[in-house]
Amino acid sequence: MKIQEKMRKPMLEAKYLNVENTDRYRPIIRLFYLKYEKLKYWLYQEEVFEELKEDPYFGSYTMEQCQQDLTALASWGNLITIQDTRKVNSIEEFKNKKFRYQLSETAVEIERMVIRVENLFIEGSSLEPTLLERLRINFGRLEEMVSKNPEKLYGWWNDLNNDFIRLNQNYQDYMRELNSVKAEEMMKTKEFLLFKDRLIEYLRSFVKGLQANVSAIEQKLWNIDKTIVTKLVEQVTSYELSIPRIDVEVDEKMIYDKIMGRWESMVEWFAGKDGIQSEAGKVFDTTNEIIRKITRYAARISEMSSQGANRREEYKKVAQIFSECRDIQEAHRLAAVVFGIEKPLHLKGAIQRETDSINSGVYEENPCVLTLTPRIRTYREKAKRTGIRDHSREKEEMRIAEIEKQEKERKLLKSYIKDNRLEFSKLPILEPQVRDMFLLWLSKALEKKNSRAKTEEGQTYYIEKTDVREYCTLNCTDGVFQMPAYTIIFEEEKE
Repeated sequence: MKIQEKMRKPMLEAKYLNVENTDRYRPIIRLFYLKYEKLKYWLYQEEVFEELKEDPYFGSYTMEQCQQDLTALASWGNLITIQDTRKVNSIEEFKNKKFRYQLSETAVEIERMVIRVENLFIEGSSLEPTLLERLRINFGRLEEMVSKNPEKLYGWWNDLNNDFIRLNQNYQDYMRELNSVKAEEMMKTKEFLLFKDRLIEYLRSFVKGLQANVSAIEQKLWNIDKTIVTKLVEQVTSYELSIPRIDVEVDEKMIYDKIMGRWESMVEWFAGKDGIQSEAGKVFDTTNEIIRKITRYAARISEMSSQGANRREEYKKVAQIFSECRDIQEAHRLAAVVFGIEKPLHLKGAIQRETDSINSGVYEENPCVLTLTPRIRTYREKAKRTGIRDHSREKEEMRIAEIEKQEKERKLLKSYIKDNRLEFSKLPILEPQVRDMFLLWLSKALEKKNSRAKTEEGQTYYIEKTDVREYCTLNCTDGVFQMPAYTIIFEEEKE
C-alpha cells in the first residue's frame, strides 16, 4: 500500500464532531446541510441565529456565541465565507464585514456520513434478489452500450456501479446482523420459532435468485472480449475528464485506474480470478450455513421444550396395552402405531435378500444397514483413530521382493546383450517392459551430442552410428513396428 501525503495530514473538517462546544457546532452544520438539501446554499449569521433560537436548548444562546461558532467552523474548513458588499452604505459597515456562509464540499460528505451512522440501526439492511436481476440485464447490454453516445454509456456505468455497491453493502450488513451476538441470543428463545420459517424462506428466495443470475453473469464475463472492456474504460474515463470541475485537480491515470479497478472487482465478485472461488460462491455458502444454523437452533429449542414433560403415566399405559396383546403379531402391529411414523418413507435400492419368498416379513429377515451421508459441500468423513502398528516386517518383505524383481529384470535385459552389443535388428520377440527399457536407453543417448549415456546401474554406453539409414522390424508380444537399425555399444566396467 502506498501512503500518500494527504493520508498523513489531520482532517480538520471532522474536528467539530468531538471537541468542546460540539453540542453547538453539530446543530449549526446540520442546519446548513438541511438548507443545502433544499438548494439554499448561503446563509447569514442572523438567519443561523434565528433558526437555532427556535429550539429550547438554545434559549440562552447569544449573537456573540453564534459569531464565534461560525468563525471556528470556517477556520476548520467546514464553512466557506464571502463578504456581502451589496448593501454597504458606509466605510464602517464595510469594516464590520458582514459575511455569508456556505457549507464546504468536504463538510457535506462528512454530514452525510454522520446521518448514515445515526440511522444505521433504524434503516436496517435487506437482501434484494432484484438487484441481481438488474445486474444480469445490465451486463448483458455491455456490447450494446459501448457503441452508444458517451452520456448514455456513463449513465449505464453509474447504474451498474450503484447496483453492485448496494448489493455488496446490503448483503454484508444483513449477514453481520444475523451473525451478531444479539441475533445468536434471539435464536435461542422460544419466540424465535414463530419467526424462523419466514426468515428461512426469505434466505432461500435470495439463494434461488443468486443461483439463477450469477451463473449467467459469470458466463457473460468470461466471454467478453478484452478490447471491449478496454474501450469501455477509456470512454468512461474520457467522459469523466470532460466534466467541468471548479478548483479540483483531475488526474487521468487515477480516474482510469479507479474505473478499471471497479470492473476487476465486479469480475472477481461474480467469476473469481486465478482459480480462487468467487465472492458470489462464498455468499452462497455463507447463506446456506446461516440457514443450517437457524434450523439447528430451532431443533434444539424443540428438544428442550419436550424434555421437561413427565411421560411416566403414558409409558405405563403403553406397557399395559402391550401386555394385553394376544400374540407377537398383534404386538408388532401395536408397535408400528406407537413407535412408527404417520407417513413412512420407503427406501428403494439393490438390497440383497436371503430369500425370494414374497411371504417373508421384515421380522424374519436380517436387517440391511445403509450408511447415509449429509448432502452438504463441507462434509468430510471423520478419520478413525487407531494405534500405531509396526509394519517393519511387511516393509522388509516388500523390500526383498522388489530387490529380487529388479535383479530378475536386470538379468533379463543383459541376456539380450551379446559381446557388449545390443543390435535392434537381431532382437527376438520382446516383452513390452523390455522393449520400453531398450527404447529409453536409445532416446537418452540420442538426446546427447556425443550419443553417450548411462543405464540405471551406472554402466556407460553409446550409439555406434546415429545416422544409420537401414530399418529393421522389432517384434513384440503386443505388436510390431519398424525403426532404424541402431546398435548400442556397452563399455567395459572399470574395476
